[in-house]
Parts: sequence; C-alpha cells; structure tokens
Amino acid sequence: MSPLLTARDLTKTFGVQPALRGVDLDLHEGEIVAVRGRSGCGKSTLLHCLSGIIRPDGGQVHFHGERIDDTTEAYRSELRRTRFGVLLQHGHLISELTSAENVALPLMLGGGSRRAALAAAATWLGRLGVAEAAEQTPGQLSGGQLQRVALARAMVTQPAVLFADEPTGALDSLAGELVMKLLSRVAREHGTAVVVVTHDATIAAYAEREIVLRDGEVDPTGLGVAVGVGA
Repeated sequence: MSPLLTARDLTKTFGVQPALRGVDLDLHEGEIVAVRGRSGCGKSTLLHCLSGIIRPDGGQVHFHGERIDDTTEAYRSELRRTRFGVLLQHGHLISELTSAENVALPLMLGGGSRRAALAAAATWLGRLGVAEAAEQTPGQLSGGQLQRVALARAMVTQPAVLFADEPTGALDSLAGELVMKLLSRVAREHGTAVVVVTHDATIAAYAEREIVLRDGEVDPTGLGVAVGVGA
C-alpha cells in the first residue's frame, strides 16, 4: 500500500540553528506514529512541516502523491481545514465561543450551515464524553475537557491525517491517558492516520510505531520500534 503522507530529506534552519537535518517519514492510512526526542530535537518543527504550518528549507512533503510543501499558504490552510486535523498542547480554542461553536467552526468556514455544523459538533462532543460542555466557553472548562473539545474540533471534518503536538503536555497523567485513549479510538474508527509528538513514553505507547529524533535527525536505533498499542 502506498503511503498516505511522505516526507523526504526535510531540512529546516532557524537563524544559524539547524532544526531538521534530512528527515524521512512515511505515514500510512490508519497508522498512529509517535515522534519522540528531547526538547529541541526538532519534533514540533517536523510536525509543522508535515502539516504545512511552515515550509521546510529543503526536501519534499507529499500527500496522496501530491507535493504540498511548495504550494501557497492559502492551499495549505485549506488542507488543514479539510483534510488535516491539528491538535495542539493547549487546545487553542477561541475564548469567546462556546465549545459547540468552536467544534462547529471548521464546518461553517467550509460553507456548511450553522445548524448542521452545530449538530455535528454535538455528536462529536457526545462521543468524547463532554456533551455537558457544549454551551460552556473555554474559560469554564478543565484542562482535560479543553483537550477533548479540541480533539472534537480536529476530528469534526473527519480528516485523513491528525497532527497532535504534545496533546497531553499540559494535563495530569490520568487526564492525558484519557485523551490518548479517545484519540486512538476515534482515529482507528475513522481510519485517520495520526502523527503525535511527545516526550512521554507512556503517551507514545498508544502508537504502533515510534520515531526518535536526535539533534534534528532520525535516530536509527529508534526508527520503527514497536511500542505497543494503548487500550
């Protein structure tokens, strides 16, 4: 089976500091891959290049066989709204909107009706166990609730790929494992491929495969290590 997403020889430098030094990655449909490494090793930079948030200085990224790293920012933004989901450490919900409105927003930005978008949002909030938070704003939610609402927003468009950057970094261990269990379950149910950046071996254990970065390069001793599947 051909990879869903591929990266070849990715390089990225900030100032004089290399962040990526020729990274390769293949991601297949329905696969969950953890990217681990010490702080500053290039994990988040890799995820941002794969998802089109930033452009690599060198190398290529292909999605469904189409090169995307050299496309316009508008096109990459469209991909993130429709085909990619992005889940960040602190959720980054819009504080003035309710949870339901936050989740519905990607659908409404895509031209969907408010009524249909809010119905889809309610379904996803229910699936992730935060239906009671639908009319609450982010400031009224716990950290675990925030991340589940953010996961609902990332999944509401049923993306082909979900990029999760330290999604449990701001949570305690119990809340973090709950978020990862839910993320794993909904991704597998929908055949969504997942790239999760983490420094936590417990969180990485929810992936089928682990890639370890060291100083912007793939550590060959960690490439493809099977780390187990979470419940």
